[in-house]
Parts: sequence; structure tokens; C-alpha cells
Amino acid sequence: MQQIAKGIQKITFGTPEQYTPEYFRQFSIKKEEIEQIPVSRSSGITEDQIHWKKTKRGITVTLPMETREDIYGFGLQLQGFNQAGRRRYIKVNSDPVANTGESHAPVPFYISSAGYGLFVNTFRYTTFLCGTNSEKGQSAGMTSENEPHEEFSEAAIYALKRAKEERKVIIDIPAAEGVELYLFEGNIPEVVQRYNLFSGGGCVPPMWGLGMWYRIYGGSDEKTLEKLAEQFRDEKIPMDVLGLEPGWHSHSYSCTYKWSYLFPHPDEMIEKMSEQGYRLNLWEHLYVYPKAPFYKELMPYSGDYEVWNGLIPDFATKEASKLFENYHRDTFVKKGIAGFKLDECDNSDYNPSNWAFPDSTEFPSGMDGEQMHLAIGTLYQNLIYRIYRQENRRTYSQVRSSGALAAPLPFVLYSDLYDHKQFIRGVVNSGFSGLLWCPEVRDCANGDDLLRRLQTVVFSAHALINSWRIPSPPWKQTDIEKNLAGETMDTATYYTEECRKLFALRMSLLPYLYSAFVEYSHTGKPPIRALVLDYPEDMEARMVDDEYLFGDSMLVCPLTYEDGTSRKVYLPQGRWYNFFTGEEAEGGQMFEIHAAYDEIPEFVKDGAMIPVANPVLHIDKDTVFEMTVKIFGEADGRFVLYEDDFDTFAYEEKQKQIVIEKHPGSELTIQAESGKMSRYRFVK
Repeated sequence: MQQIAKGIQKITFGTPEQYTPEYFRQFSIKKEEIEQIPVSRSSGITEDQIHWKKTKRGITVTLPMETREDIYGFGLQLQGFNQAGRRRYIKVNSDPVANTGESHAPVPFYISSAGYGLFVNTFRYTTFLCGTNSEKGQSAGMTSENEPHEEFSEAAIYALKRAKEERKVIIDIPAAEGVELYLFEGNIPEVVQRYNLFSGGGCVPPMWGLGMWYRIYGGSDEKTLEKLAEQFRDEKIPMDVLGLEPGWHSHSYSCTYKWSYLFPHPDEMIEKMSEQGYRLNLWEHLYVYPKAPFYKELMPYSGDYEVWNGLIPDFATKEASKLFENYHRDTFVKKGIAGFKLDECDNSDYNPSNWAFPDSTEFPSGMDGEQMHLAIGTLYQNLIYRIYRQENRRTYSQVRSSGALAAPLPFVLYSDLYDHKQFIRGVVNSGFSGLLWCPEVRDCANGDDLLRRLQTVVFSAHALINSWRIPSPPWKQTDIEKNLAGETMDTATYYTEECRKLFALRMSLLPYLYSAFVEYSHTGKPPIRALVLDYPEDMEARMVDDEYLFGDSMLVCPLTYEDGTSRKVYLPQGRWYNFFTGEEAEGGQMFEIHAAYDEIPEFVKDGAMIPVANPVLHIDKDTVFEMTVKIFGEADGRFVLYEDDFDTFAYEEKQKQIVIEKHPGSELTIQAESGKMSRYRFVK
């Protein structure tokens, strides 16, 4: 084993491929920060316990697995949580119809309750068998027969089998001559922190990126955009970012990256939106239409197949990356565009159109289609990030596919899957692998369904309403056909007000959430995460996939429309308080809770100190948050609030900490290091 950093070892078998996630890394390992993380549990995995062999298929790696070992991770997983006893297939697929491991952002990294995590440094469609198989001869000495069944059921039979098997983790890496493995030591949260810091630390979005987002109707033009922008301001609807959908291109499938006739004055439009406090985000995909300005130059640096009559750029080459970078910088970023939404880069086995390129595609760099499917989302993020980095402006953008070592990249994953429970599970799972997930609102059954979905959205990494199919906001009309016909719901006034309240709640928590992201960059602790990451020894928490921590102190228990007005909630050990009512609850048990459609169960730890801001309609360079501190319980409390310009990379060199503390019997203290606060003002 090669020591990489404290609690991180590298193991090399055979001759690894040239192109791997590690090969394309842009961020240095945060070794000093890793040194601060303890190793509270030894992995128990030694090099001689990790076996590998070369087969006709590629490389097979085998590790021991405990009978009751729990396994998490593998990137964005919408249909499964605890992966023990499952096969996970690491393949990018926009339509994962079953719980197989395929997803928009599969990552060959898992975390084990046995005290370790394992990252396989590859872009191959790797299969992980998490305790489903064992080698021939392992059971040859077993002699028991005619054992009575205490319970005859499918669950009992499989549980009995599991208890008697010596389980293994078997990793199948096809087409490889060798492979690099990275072993991370510690308990579950320590492993996740190490992995994120190994990736370069978590991203720090601009403050405006954490505000409210709205993607406008795809058939909009300049006048429609301007009218909607005015409507939000007139109706006091908080909104920071407006997203333009495919209609802004002169040709969208594939893309020209040129403004269409619908937007004849883009520079003036961008400036006007900026004056009203809006940022603009542009939808695109990466397949390049023949009328694109850089099509001919890209031809030698693209794959040997087309998608939607467009070239597939080989971002593993500097030439293709530079063509994209230079054009986007000069045409959009320098003109004021705040970010991009990369769509349809996530492959599909089920879509009937020419959605993606074959796995057999050959690229000038030497990568094949299989590798590129797993790499292309992250490669795109890298080049867009470089543009904003060079311009000293932070972005917060969207991407349909991502992968390994992506924690430092300021991009949020999204999807066109609309099962609300899956969206919630995505929020819970994504934090295991250094990813951020957007449970966007698009289709809603009715107004109450809209509220339930928005309640999850405002307590997520990315607060987005995606209205690309409807010209009026969903709080005016949820029915698509009636919305298109210009009809308004009879209850529009009520739902408009309820949505306004939810958006205001989001805006009031921005300083709290921003500080959680800063901690993410320093410590690797995800700002939004599963309960097991804070309570790794709590057996009940290990199975909870529909609740999550929002920052260090808040626990969110969203309901779906299908849940109605009640659900079961598990609170870990300790005293908890309802964020809205202050009602106290003792943890370590399951509760049946009731919440009307305009309510969301939100609990806060004993001793928590939550800075709450007076909500603003949008964030600009002069925004000053007027703050109060909500105190919960009698225990000691401490919260570190971070202040900077909220927009540039200056925070890396100069960032102010505001320490809020309270001890039993003492007054609340607020202490700002090195002078006065400029962006926060505390009021009684």
C-alpha cells in the first residue's frame, strides 16, 4: 500500500488505464484538513485480504465482508439506500428503471460500516457485488440438515441464508489490464469526509446560487422573460435566477450556441435582468450542430459518431476543451451569463431517440464511448468551472451527469424523474459521494402536491421550479393543458401566498446554509446528508432514507402528496425541538407526526443556534442580512457564521468568522473576528 494522506492508502494491481477520474482531477488533495480528521475505527482490511485476478473479462477484486455489514454510496442512487446484499452496476443511465445502481451519476465508491471506504479509480462499467456471491468451496464443510424454520416467509429464508454465508465484496472491472484502489479508513462520516477532501474539498457556491431559481417556459421570447421577471418583483416572489430553456438557441438538438430570433437583443436583455437583480442561466447540451461557430475546428477533436446530427466533443483533448471554453467565455460569461444547465449527457437505454453515442465510439484522445459516458459530465464541469475561475466569479450551475471526485465542482445534479420519494432519496444518498442533488418541481398533480414538492426543494442544495412546459407559474395553474390555455386556478391566490411563504423561508436560511457549504469545503462534511453520517452507530438511522440533515442542526422530514398529512419519523438519540413551534420531543424512537399540506416537519437539535435572516427578494452585491438567532433547548450552543463577498473567489484568502455562543446561565454572545461585520446585522 502507498500512503496518500492520513487514513488514505493506494493499492495498484496490474497496469491501470491512462484515463481515470484521478487523471483528470483539477483540485489538490487537502492533506492538512485530512490530518484533522480522526481515525476512530480501524478498517480491519489489510492488503493481504484484498485479492485480485486478471480474467478474460478484465480485473476482479475481492474483499471480505462481515455478516451484518452495511454499505452506502455509489453516487446518486434514486431507488436504493443501504446497498448491502445488492449488485451495483456503475453505468450512466438517464432512465434507471430498477434498483440496479445505474443512475445519472454513478460513482465507483462505497462506504462500509466495517470501518472503511473504497474508491475504484476507473471509468469502466464496474459491477460491485456487495455480499451476493462467494467463491467455490467456501461452504464445502457445512453439515447441518433438517433445521426447523422459526418463521416461514421469504424475508426469513433470505435472512437465514445471509447469516450463514461468509459474505464477500466482489468487484468486476471489465476491459482493464489493471486498476488503482483507494482505501479510506474510519467510521462512516470520517470516510465520507476523507473522500471529499481527497477530491479537493466541497464547493462553496455564490450566495445567490442558494436562492430561488425558476426555469421559464420553453416557448418564451425576450418580452415574455421580461414580463415574468416584472411579475415576480411586483408580486414580491423571491427569485434570484431565471433559466432559459432550449428555445434560446438558433438550433437546439444539436446546439448552435447562438441566440435565436426570439432573443434579438441578448446583451441588452442580460443587462436589464441584472438591473432587476436576476442572474440568467442557459440550457445547453454538448452535441455541436454544423451551424455552430466552432463546428469545423471541433471536427478533428470529436468522436466518430454523431448525436442529433451533432459532433461529440472529446473533452479529454485540450483542443476541444479550449474551443468550448473560449467560445463560452467570450460569448456568454463575459456578457454576464451566470451559469449553464447541461442536459442530455447522461446516456439512455430506453429513450427511443438518438439520445447518446455507442459505447464503441472512438475518440481522438484514445478514450472509448464507455469511458466517455462516465467522464463527460465531469469533464464539462471542469471546463465551465475554469472559465468562471479565470473571471474571478463563482457559478452555481446544473448538470445531468457527474461522477467521481466531483465535490469541489459547483454543479447540482437534476433529473426528469418525477417520483417524489425518489427525489427525497436522491437528496439523502448524494451526500455519500460528494454530489449535490436538485429535487426540482416540474409536474404536479394539484396545488397540494406542489406544496409538498416545494417543501423538499426549499430544504435542498438547489431550490428550483422547472416550468419549461408551462407559461404561467404552477401556483397560478398546476394543470398543464389549462396553463397553456391561459386558465387560472380558483385557488391561485392561496397557493401563490403559500409558495411566497416557502420561498421566504428558504431566503431566511441562506446564511445558515451558506455556512454549511463553507464547512463542507474545510471539513468534507456534506451540507445535506443522511442521518447515518451523524449517527453511524445508530442501527435505526442506518435504514432511514426519507429524512436528512440540513446543515449541522436541522433535521428535515418531508412528506409527499401520497403520504397525505401524516408519516412516521425517526429522531436519533437526544432532545429535539420543532423548528416552527418549539415543541419538544425525546429522540431514540419513532413518532407518528401530522402535518397539513402547508406544513413540513422540521426538527432542531438541543442546543442549536440557528441564525435566521429577514428574507430578501434576491441577493446582490450590497445585500445586508438582518439577523436574529433562534435558540433551542438549554444545552451549550455554538454556531460559526461565515462572511465574505458571496460572489468571487476572494473568500479563499479572506473570510470572516462570526462565532455565536451560549452557555447555560450566560447571555448570548456574537463575536466577529477582525473587525465589524459588513454583510450581517444582528437585531434583537
